[in-house]
Amino acid sequence: MSQQPAPTGRRMSLRSWRPGSLLTPPRSLRTRLVVGVLGLVLVMAAVMSAFSTVSLRHTLMARTDSQLMAAAQRAADKRHDLTQEARKASEEAAQEGADKPGDQPDGAGETDDGPGKEGVPPGLDAAGQSTGTLTLITPQTSSSGSKASETAAYIDKNGHYAAISKEDCRLLLSQATEDHPVTVHLHHLGSYRVVATRDETSGSTVITGLSLEGDKALIRTQLLIELAVALVGALVVALAGRTMVRSSLAPLERVARTAQRVASQPLERGEVSIEDRVEKADLDSSAEVGQVGGALNTLLGHVESALAARQRSETQVRQFVADASHELRTPLASIRGYTELIAREGADAALPEEAVHALDRVHSESLRMTRLVEDLLLLARLDAGRELQHDEVDLVGILLDTVSDARAAGPDHVWDLNLTALDAPADLSQDELEDFEPEPPLVLGDEARLRQVMVNLLANARVHTPAGSHVAVTLTRSPAASIEGTDTPRRLPDGAGASESHDARSSAQPDGAESQPARGAEELVITIADDGPGIAPEMRDRMFERFARGDASRERRTGSTGLGMSIALAIVQSHGGTLTVDSRQAPEGSPEDTPHGTTFTVRLPAAVGVE
Repeated sequence: MSQQPAPTGRRMSLRSWRPGSLLTPPRSLRTRLVVGVLGLVLVMAAVMSAFSTVSLRHTLMARTDSQLMAAAQRAADKRHDLTQEARKASEEAAQEGADKPGDQPDGAGETDDGPGKEGVPPGLDAAGQSTGTLTLITPQTSSSGSKASETAAYIDKNGHYAAISKEDCRLLLSQATEDHPVTVHLHHLGSYRVVATRDETSGSTVITGLSLEGDKALIRTQLLIELAVALVGALVVALAGRTMVRSSLAPLERVARTAQRVASQPLERGEVSIEDRVEKADLDSSAEVGQVGGALNTLLGHVESALAARQRSETQVRQFVADASHELRTPLASIRGYTELIAREGADAALPEEAVHALDRVHSESLRMTRLVEDLLLLARLDAGRELQHDEVDLVGILLDTVSDARAAGPDHVWDLNLTALDAPADLSQDELEDFEPEPPLVLGDEARLRQVMVNLLANARVHTPAGSHVAVTLTRSPAASIEGTDTPRRLPDGAGASESHDARSSAQPDGAESQPARGAEELVITIADDGPGIAPEMRDRMFERFARGDASRERRTGSTGLGMSIALAIVQSHGGTLTVDSRQAPEGSPEDTPHGTTFTVRLPAAVGVE
């Protein structure tokens, strides 16, 4: 059974969240809530800012239009006063001319609406005109058909009268209307609010304008203030929201940690007790968290009850298997004994051929049944966690014997034994090599059971590979990866190309059997590598399951019970080791030199330094 991956516990916070991840949803609920609240605040701030800006602009525009009409009226009143004064002066001069017929009047030749100052349109210098006010006067066409040039000027920021460019004058004449004020964007003066009127006395067209630059500056200032307030408010909301969300979700996080602790427990085998529960304080923290916590506690209670029922059922089945296996040994031994007796004493008797064949079948099946019963009984003992012998075992002797037996049973195979663990280290000097004595590769365990592991693995390599296959058995030393003995599965030699492996370390431990800790700083590694056809993926995934079979006809022909790999795994795990398999199949139609084969790797903690 595969183990569930342990929870990583990674959570995304505001510090780890990047702005570039806006396109992807945040991972944690806390971050999503804070970002959601912050987004709503920013949207509301934007809407309020837009509304206030539009309202301010409308108010300023209405005020400017009112001021514009007042400025136009002041200019008109000023021109009217100037016309009256000019007419009065002309009449006085005419009266004096009647008394002096030879002289010209002083005011002769002046126009009725001549400017009070040179270059300044009449009315622009009226009292109350503000900075930025402009006036453009277009005289009425004369009787001769010629049109006099317009007079235009504005009041600059220093209070002086300045001329308006011809380009801006054309813009004013083309866009100004008499119906209502309009906005004109001048090239040199910026935006202006202008209105055109007609002087009733002179018939001239008068354009009066007020600058909008001050209003625009006021709007920009307001936008900057609103932006600064929005940013400060967003920061405050983010910090306060983060604190509030963290406080609100703290009970939910504790509920999640409870679920994670339960999920990390090995629940697949053995007696399991789930003691973790959601605390009562979290159940009463809020309605939502309390509902989730209560549902989780109820679920854990049901799961614990189901696991207890499963354990009772497994115990009963295991006890039944052990009892049945033990009881079957006696009648099977009797059957085997009687068949052997009949075959031995009835050799001279003239038995029918059918009877002889039936007797042979009864004898062979009794032997096979005996092996099956012995395997079941061994698995039942291992599952029950019965203590194995813990003696110092020399792996060299086991490998020499088992490889020799395998060579005798499979003479059509090529068998190699490499005891690399006995080789001297490469960094020794010549003098040190002369005095070097290899340290025996010892493990603490049951010699008979370890020998059975090697017998099963070598038999598997012999039975499932064709004649002429090469089987290499290697014993090496390796630094211990960890106390638990975890390590990366060993790959096949000459590992060009992809390979597929199955790791039996994650398989279930026998009930009641705990992995023995490593005795030293190294492990003893036994590899059994063959160049056979490899193992099919569907078979490799369930190789260590009980009663797992490949070719049923071959299994029956060889007398296999389908428990060899399960027994090997259980024995290795009971010694605190690991058993892994790595296999590669050559694709159909591939060259003969394509890498293929199977490698079994047994890792056992070394007993170096144990008294």
